Amino acid sequence: MKLTRLMSVLLLGAACGTAFAQSCAPKVSAEHLVAPGKLQMSINPTLPPQQFVDEKGELQGLNVELGRAIAQKMCLEPVFLRMDMPPMIPALQAGRFDMINTGMFWTEERSKLLFMIPYAQQALSVYTVPTSSFKITKFEDLAGHVVGIETGTYQERKSREFSAEMVAKGLKPVDFRTFATASETTAALRAGQLEAGINIDETATVFAERGLAKVWISGLNGTDITVGYRDKAVATAAAAALTELKAEGTYDKLFDKFKMTRLKDVTSFAIRGPGPAAK
Repeated sequence: MKLTRLMSVLLLGAACGTAFAQSCAPKVSAEHLVAPGKLQMSINPTLPPQQFVDEKGELQGLNVELGRAIAQKMCLEPVFLRMDMPPMIPALQAGRFDMINTGMFWTEERSKLLFMIPYAQQALSVYTVPTSSFKITKFEDLAGHVVGIETGTYQERKSREFSAEMVAKGLKPVDFRTFATASETTAALRAGQLEAGINIDETATVFAERGLAKVWISGLNGTDITVGYRDKAVATAAAAALTELKAEGTYDKLFDKFKMTRLKDVTSFAIRGPGPAAK
């Protein structure tokens, strides 16, 4: 599917953005931004409580409110572009927007493609429908079973690595079926097309609270998640904004509100990794 078909632009906070421009000067100059005075962010609103669409069709979640707060500190208008995860890094590199705001897991490989700032932690959960008789006490129990997972994600990568390790031990591989979103995975699970699903802890917990899933394992392979930028000056300004939000208490309030896992023992934020090589 072409990128133009995946992406739909949702302009939020336009009135606030005008107020920012009137009350303070942008922390980064126009040549570092896709559009002057705007912080354009890609987001895939399919992972509650991190990012999702409410019953009114409006964006909600930790990353939405944190993105707005970062933009406000940078004196920029927040603009959210809704799209699927797989094309985000190529689109960022192509200059379609300034920031990926979708909770990317940090990896060394990714840190060479964009400027990544860790801001939270996540781990993986394995779940079934609540009525399932399939009991799962360890990842190896998935050997030979049909499991749904989001395509192009860190959780897919790590799960396939776990499966490969199982095969090396003489177990059957996991029969993975990939989907574009967490909601599609859960729908397929409820339709009987899958035996289990894998996603981040917080999303699996939300599905369980809604009566859609039973979580059997959680906390697998916990690691940092990040926001990512194409331009180092923008990333540096965003890290300073996050540090301000932490100091004033906004960061902690948002994580408490959405029951997400914050970084531990952190008072300041910074780019981790080398970022793209200078051209």
